[in-house]
Amino acid sequence: MGGMADQIAIDLTHHFASGVDVHASLDRAVPPGSILVLFGPSGAGKTTVLRALAGLLRPDCGRIAFGHATWFDSTAHQFVPPQDRRVGYITQDTLLFPHLTVKANIEYGMGRSRDGGRLRTAELMDLVQLRGLEERRPRHLSGGQAQRVALARALAPAPPLVLFDEPFAALDAATRRSLRADVRRLLRDVGTSAILVTHDRLEAMAMGDDLAVMVDGRIRQAGPMADVFRRPADSAVARSLGVETILPALVEANDGGLVTLRLRHAVLTALAPLIDTPCAMGDHVFACIRAEDVTVELVERAEGHATAAGSARNHLAGTVVAIEPEGAVDRVTIDCGFELVAAITRQSREVLALAPGAPVMAAIKATAIHLVPKV
Repeated sequence: MGGMADQIAIDLTHHFASGVDVHASLDRAVPPGSILVLFGPSGAGKTTVLRALAGLLRPDCGRIAFGHATWFDSTAHQFVPPQDRRVGYITQDTLLFPHLTVKANIEYGMGRSRDGGRLRTAELMDLVQLRGLEERRPRHLSGGQAQRVALARALAPAPPLVLFDEPFAALDAATRRSLRADVRRLLRDVGTSAILVTHDRLEAMAMGDDLAVMVDGRIRQAGPMADVFRRPADSAVARSLGVETILPALVEANDGGLVTLRLRHAVLTALAPLIDTPCAMGDHVFACIRAEDVTVELVERAEGHATAAGSARNHLAGTVVAIEPEGAVDRVTIDCGFELVAAITRQSREVLALAPGAPVMAAIKATAIHLVPKV
């Protein structure tokens, strides 16, 4: 990815008749070829923000700017219409013209600027891997092919930004995976930035460079993908990102960067966060534990005491409550005085002969417990 990054600045408020309010603020650099994922549960306000960026919705108040252009400023009574923003917009519904061929649909995206149009169309057909289908009508395309045509049409005028609103939601799993990879590659090849709206955690991780998390109409956290997933800013962000176990806890001690946490039925040791989260004695926090960070071991009884192998600092005795298969991985719910979810391979579950009611020991490293403030 080369070239200078554009800055996207959003500070908008919009009220809906249903009583739902969206108050979204975001200020981030978007390098050419990168994808910013706008992530959150259904109803969080993601599509509202995307439509406002596209100019399809005029917020009640605020400001939207991209690069050196201001697209909306309620104070200055400024509103740039969609056709003047040079933004591509792709939704789950491809909105292709049914009476036009693939080639004509793509050329329509060029508008009045068709200098070298034939060559450009040929290049786009190659980029989206549809060469040979130029004369087909949309009704003769598969769902994946139709989305590729929609992508080519959006890229035809060489926009600096493309907006994706859950574009792969209606596709089968195999087509989704293939198209995600191709879109990721294509945007990097042509140097076009994108904002992708999704509530699919795997899709966000597979496609995004940066992540902005929306909860209840507000952007609660934004940053590099790995950083946001590793250190959610609060419990609402953690839940929306799919952190399986979130436990209210009281800080009993902070000694040399190791924090002792008192839960209702257990004591845990966690690594103190470097910033943002208070960890003094008496502070209330949430302990966030991902299922993949929990190791499940058989309980060995030696002189009446439960022990567990491994170097993890936290060992919790419990009982298997439920096992939910998810492909090659099984999600195991354990009652440790609170519900703790672990993700283990099916092979491990079979070796351990786990079943509901089995006594186990759950092991968690101190570094795997992420603390967020209780607000």
